[in-house]
Amino acid sequence: MSSLTTIAVPGAPKAIGPYAQGIVANGFLFTAGQVPLNPDTMTLVEGDIAAQTERIFDNLEAIVTGAGTTLGRTVKATVYLMDMADFAAMNAVFEKRFEGHRPARSTVQVSRLPAAARVEIDLIVAL
Repeated sequence: MSSLTTIAVPGAPKAIGPYAQGIVANGFLFTAGQVPLNPDTMTLVEGDIAAQTERIFDNLEAIVTGAGTTLGRTVKATVYLMDMADFAAMNAVFEKRFEGHRPARSTVQVSRLPAAARVEIDLIVAL
């Protein structure tokens, strides 16, 4: 049985419940779903879906870096959108932030997200 390592970094929003920003297990980092919270104020960022997606990737990058890996080693991403009409704008940021890397991905529309966010993303990243 492998050990589990909890990841907690200052550059991403603090966990506001009984969960971790990320867990390292069996050579992979599993991130908690990130909504576009500013980690300094713990408030939702203003702006459109692109601005919210950028903030999420800033948060995810802090967690991924804190675990000692990079976004370029992402194996799987799950994207939760409030409105599939936002897909193209979210996807443009997604593509830019992965710089040509193409992880497996699922994208689903949901009825509600924490903090009235329009998007949430979680990752599985190889160490």
